[in-house]
Amino acid sequence: MDLTRTEVAVRRDRRGSAARFGLIALPVAFFAAFFAYPVAAIVARGLKVDGAWRFGRIGEVLAQSDVRHVLWFTTWQAFVSTALTLLIALPGAYVFARFEFRGKQVLRAVVTVPFVLPTVVVGTAFLALVGRGGLLDELWGVRLDTTVWAILLAHVFFNYAVVVRTVGGLWAQLDPRQEEAARMLGASPWKAWRQVTLPALGPAVAAAALMVFLFTFTSFGVVQILGGPTFSTLEVEIYRQTSEIFDLSTAAVLTLIQFVAVGAILALHAWTVRRRETALRLVDASVTARRPRGAGQWALLGGVLGTVVVLLLLPLAVLVQRSLDAPGFGYYRALTRADGGIFLVAPIEAIGNSLEYAVAATVIAVVIGGLAAVALTRRDAGRFVRGFDALLMLPLGVSAVTVGFGFLIALDEPPLDLRSSWILVPLAQALVGVPFVVRTMLPVLRAVDARLREAAAVLGASPWRVWREVDLPMVRRALLIAAGFAFAVSLGEFGATVFIARPDNPTLPVAVARLLGRPGDLNYGQAMALSTILMVVCAVALLVLERLRTADRTGEF
Repeated sequence: MDLTRTEVAVRRDRRGSAARFGLIALPVAFFAAFFAYPVAAIVARGLKVDGAWRFGRIGEVLAQSDVRHVLWFTTWQAFVSTALTLLIALPGAYVFARFEFRGKQVLRAVVTVPFVLPTVVVGTAFLALVGRGGLLDELWGVRLDTTVWAILLAHVFFNYAVVVRTVGGLWAQLDPRQEEAARMLGASPWKAWRQVTLPALGPAVAAAALMVFLFTFTSFGVVQILGGPTFSTLEVEIYRQTSEIFDLSTAAVLTLIQFVAVGAILALHAWTVRRRETALRLVDASVTARRPRGAGQWALLGGVLGTVVVLLLLPLAVLVQRSLDAPGFGYYRALTRADGGIFLVAPIEAIGNSLEYAVAATVIAVVIGGLAAVALTRRDAGRFVRGFDALLMLPLGVSAVTVGFGFLIALDEPPLDLRSSWILVPLAQALVGVPFVVRTMLPVLRAVDARLREAAAVLGASPWRVWREVDLPMVRRALLIAAGFAFAVSLGEFGATVFIARPDNPTLPVAVARLLGRPGDLNYGQAMALSTILMVVCAVALLVLERLRTADRTGEF
């Protein structure tokens, strides 16, 4: 009997090891082939001359004054954008956490819409507001495009929801009785908040700040459209060096610099997230919100609503208005005609292309991200599997321009000769979607009682049957939400797609950027029309996500 039990245990361990290897093998192969290999290929192409590495090129590039200026501006604007976002969004986080008011759930969805919008649309919306012929130009003769203020405000617009969701989600679960006790002991409202609530919120604020800094440090579409020739981030400079100057060595050095910086940011981010998860005792968020009391709280609610209208809704409204300037929906009708210039097909076909690519990218991201998430939640996960968790976030911070150009120079030989294949675009988009799938599914998978899986395995269920009958019913909704996020971010991916999308199959963000790059009111109006269509599609996807969210939300992405 003892021998039989030993044999059963050995077989179970072998089966578990095989299952663990099978789960992680495909994600590892995917990231190795379509992320590590293209990035390494383009860096090697830039730093190797006649088969010899030229690491001295790093010092040569850093010695250039224009490169140092780009590094300084990239870092400076990221810090300032992060500070402005926290300053403007923290009151909103408090309102969503502590106040209950009519239309709160709809407003929460509205606030989140900018985050899922492509950066090209964000830049276009602010161009319609502050650019030549924009609303401010027409009313007061004020133009802010090609100024740092336009870039900073667009970054606040894009990242407002990050702070509201991350900080507000934790704030809603903090026990308000702790601050009330400090007030009863004689502390002023400011002192009670500063000494009781703020220290508890510190990890969440730090995590939100680091995410905003990451997004703004790697900003591309916003700076490309609003910065003009004056302002350039590392991402924009990598694009310029690669596609305009064809200086691969400088682009490779800048890619390495960005890679190191992003790695440090992600390591700090992971540390703060661990602190946030373990440092606090939380209460049910449903019992902490109440209707505003007194003139001060109503004024705060009104101020937050006004901020949402002016900062978030006004740019989008102006974008829609500019798309309707031509009588009889002229700009929209013009999208149905091919001009024989920058487009080989009618621009309207970019809608179908984007939807097809996004669906394919979503399927890839859900499969790869789902397998990775399951592997990461297994109790017998090894050190390599846990380390792979950190690597999954790298595509969000490594230059998408580098990935896109890397696809062109690396995936050109069998068995990975994909340059003429349509699947190249979904593969690049899926790289961005996988981290969202993993981060959405991990908390739910970790909440599944491991004893249920063990009981099913003891009764003879295979790993696939255990997943199908134990995990899947519990994570089905999270899986749908993950698919929605992957679809939204794939739909708006621009940095890599701009390199690999063929002229006869442009995506919506690429089509918008090409139209903005040409002079003329008709091109500008068509760009506004396409951006409006893209905004509506993303907003619909976001509203579907809101309906799918579980009742006990944590408020995190």
